[in-house]
Amino acid sequence: MNPWFMLLLAISLEVSGTVSMKLSEGFSRLGPTLAMAVFYLLSLSCLTLALRQIELGMAYAIWSGMGTALVAVIGFYWFQEQVTWGKLASIAMIIFGVIGLHLSANSS
Repeated sequence: MNPWFMLLLAISLEVSGTVSMKLSEGFSRLGPTLAMAVFYLLSLSCLTLALRQIELGMAYAIWSGMGTALVAVIGFYWFQEQVTWGKLASIAMIIFGVIGLHLSANSS
């Protein structure tokens, strides 16, 4: 399987797990709590498979950075969390940092 596809799948599953964590309301709702556990297990499994062909630092930076950015955007839209210029600038820096890391790895 394509390691980049596995990494994208891992990111999607991690984001789903984090949203489920919020929906679990501190482990007080069984369905979202179980979904969170399943999503995180599947995410880590996909990340592990991606690591067969992608460098650890690169894969983890993309997985954590893109997951963080996506969760923040979901928080803005789905959970009506406050949007500020500082938050938007920080998300942009995460995305540009991941892009820069990827580009610098390809140039060496």
